[in-house]
Amino acid sequence: MRLPNINCKIDMFCPINSSEDPEKVKQSVANIFPYSIIKIENFSIHAQSKELRSLEKIYEIIHKNKSQKIYIRHLENNLENDFTWFLLNKQAAFVDNIAICDEPEESPLGPIKVTLTSSNIDAIIDWIDFAN
Repeated sequence: MRLPNINCKIDMFCPINSSEDPEKVKQSVANIFPYSIIKIENFSIHAQSKELRSLEKIYEIIHKNKSQKIYIRHLENNLENDFTWFLLNKQAAFVDNIAICDEPEESPLGPIKVTLTSSNIDAIIDWIDFAN
């Protein structure tokens, strides 16, 4: 996989329910986004990265499973100016797997919302879409 040189900001956010261990929720995010700064704050997790390599794991899994079109559909449907987003299943992330959610309810304990911001957002979407 070749990473393009594109400036971007990646934010991940998910709630921490009263029945959940905050450290396990933090681990769920860390499993999927290893190059991010993760903070626990006010019953939620917020993680941030300015490195496209934070999406490496997602990139590798969606290309291995040939599921790029599903992700691209979400990224394009949620695209607004230089910003887009998608949802991941929190429980799947905890076991080091990636499962996109069409609706927040598909992740019973709440999804991980991933937002991408870049002045070159189309190039990021193209990178996710095509195998290098």
